[in-house]
Amino acid sequence: MGKIHVIISGKGGVGKTTSAINLGSSINSLGKEVIIVDANLTTPNIGLHLGSPIVPTTLNHVMTDKAKVEEAIYEHESGTKILPSSLSLSEMKKIDHDKILDVSKKLRKLADHIIIDAAAGLGEEAKASIKAADEIIIITNPEMSAVTDALKTIKLAEEMKKPVIGCIVTRHDGTGLCMKMSTIEDMLEVPILGVIPEDRAIKESQIIKNAVIYTHPKAKSSKAYRKIARRLIGEEVIESSIEEDEGFFSRLLRNLGLK
Repeated sequence: MGKIHVIISGKGGVGKTTSAINLGSSINSLGKEVIIVDANLTTPNIGLHLGSPIVPTTLNHVMTDKAKVEEAIYEHESGTKILPSSLSLSEMKKIDHDKILDVSKKLRKLADHIIIDAAAGLGEEAKASIKAADEIIIITNPEMSAVTDALKTIKLAEEMKKPVIGCIVTRHDGTGLCMKMSTIEDMLEVPILGVIPEDRAIKESQIIKNAVIYTHPKAKSSKAYRKIARRLIGEEVIESSIEEDEGFFSRLLRNLGLK
């Protein structure tokens, strides 16, 4: 039976969908069967990010009993499977959000790991995804408003008796303007699973319509996502510095301004 990981944030625009795609793709690259589900029915983005904005059958059809779940699963060229939602406003109406729980039960039989990209915020869409979760991962930026909203989401999950295994801090620019990781951990009272740096490679990967771990495998963001993915599937991760990851010659070129 597959494990359901719900990726959620307290606010939009913090890198939730990017994280869902790259975590799912990373786990898939490690030999696990993965399905990434776009449960953000109001503003779905998985299909847009992966070059399939319009498909014949979507999660909306499954949740309104117009299609079987197997009919709405598509395989990206990278090998990762996705279950997209519809961009149509008409197909968003009259959907019982709690049906995502029934869909999730069926998906457990089809993959080792189900990554649910939940709606941001604390509304009914987000709550429905939380109900379906085996574990919850919070996405936040290293700035006060995002962390405060993340804390609200954690409290909601706790009220619903769902485990939050940690948070991922995205868009860290390496400057002193970002909140300290220790401060974020103290506020949220959950461990930081990883830090994703501000990285041009992510924007380029979105233009290419693929996960950054595939378009830019050596990018710092790619390495960070793969490391988190290994943790999620229970692999031991050896911590190393950026310099150790790069190697001597790569480090020398970088220091000389040639990389």
